[in-house]
Amino acid sequence: MTSFLVFIILVLVGIAVWQLTKIFDLTQIGGSSSSDEIANDKDNSVNGYLMFAFVGFIYVFTIYSLYAWGDLVLGTPASEHGPDYDNLMFISLAIIFFVQTITQFLLHYFAFKYRGKEGQKALYFADNNKLEAVWTIIPVIVLAGLIMYGLFTWNNIMFVDEEDKQDAIVIELYAKQFGWEARYAGDDKTLGKANVRLIEGINTLGVDLADPAAQDDKVVTELHLPVGKKVIFKMRSQDVLHSAYMPHFRAQMNCVPGMVTQFSFTPTVTTADMRSDAAIMAKVDKINKIRTENSKKIVAEGGTALDPYTFDYLLLCNKICGASHYNMQMKIVVDTPEDFKAWLAEKPTLAQQWKDANAPASVEVAAPVVAVDSSKVVAQVIK
Repeated sequence: MTSFLVFIILVLVGIAVWQLTKIFDLTQIGGSSSSDEIANDKDNSVNGYLMFAFVGFIYVFTIYSLYAWGDLVLGTPASEHGPDYDNLMFISLAIIFFVQTITQFLLHYFAFKYRGKEGQKALYFADNNKLEAVWTIIPVIVLAGLIMYGLFTWNNIMFVDEEDKQDAIVIELYAKQFGWEARYAGDDKTLGKANVRLIEGINTLGVDLADPAAQDDKVVTELHLPVGKKVIFKMRSQDVLHSAYMPHFRAQMNCVPGMVTQFSFTPTVTTADMRSDAAIMAKVDKINKIRTENSKKIVAEGGTALDPYTFDYLLLCNKICGASHYNMQMKIVVDTPEDFKAWLAEKPTLAQQWKDANAPASVEVAAPVVAVDSSKVVAQVIK
């Protein structure tokens, strides 16, 4: 309520200042005229040089940005299609930087060269077919090349042949506010049917446990992938639009309520190997230095120091899906094939978990109580 009142007060103050300005303008009517608001040659020259200064600022800041924040790029791709993705991104950025450098210079140079001068009239062309053809055809050719290359790369990434399907691992990524769950298909390579109306108890994904294909499905909250193995992801959303984003694998696909979307890739770098990557080690070291400095302030205020950061692959949500969107993530571990098989073998199937959770409670049967005639017992004691 306080914030709302402050906002109303600021709006009213703004209106008052605006009205005072209008009153002041009205008081000047009929006074001596002045040409102070009309730009002269000196003003135009100053603005022309400021144009040059601004384009210089753009170039200097661009170079500084690459130097200061160039290490924040993702680095080594961890999927088979990653190098193709990075190559397409590099070509696109190189063209953008090249064109931006030339066009920004020409824009500011012409603003200076053709600045206004008293008594000088600009030469006006109604049209110039040759010039318009040049600046239309060249971008069309460049953009067409980029689009065709992008489509070729996209089709290579998305295409999964029948041989790959037979050998691939099928995993469902299930998104909901605000978390992820994963479901692994069993040996049949088929995920059981699912529907949000079937969500009940531990069956948080709404799997149809009557479906034969669902009997060997396994649900987990930490995603493990085998290196060098094709993984086909089937993606669903329980509530709103989410986006499964795995940056180090150069993978992203929307999770849309009411439909199943798909993405596939082959992991190429295990978590252990990525942790020993020089660029990742440098980033981890930089992050831990920042955390150490922040921990000093936290401890001084009576808090607990931050734990050291360790690199992990992450599954993130790349759509602003609500208040806790920032916290919607799941750890991804890329294992060797042997470690992956051992990890998956330890996980119970959802069908077994459901049976265990809904098994009838065992009832202990009390031993029958035998009535004893006390008079006979007393008689035996007397004898």
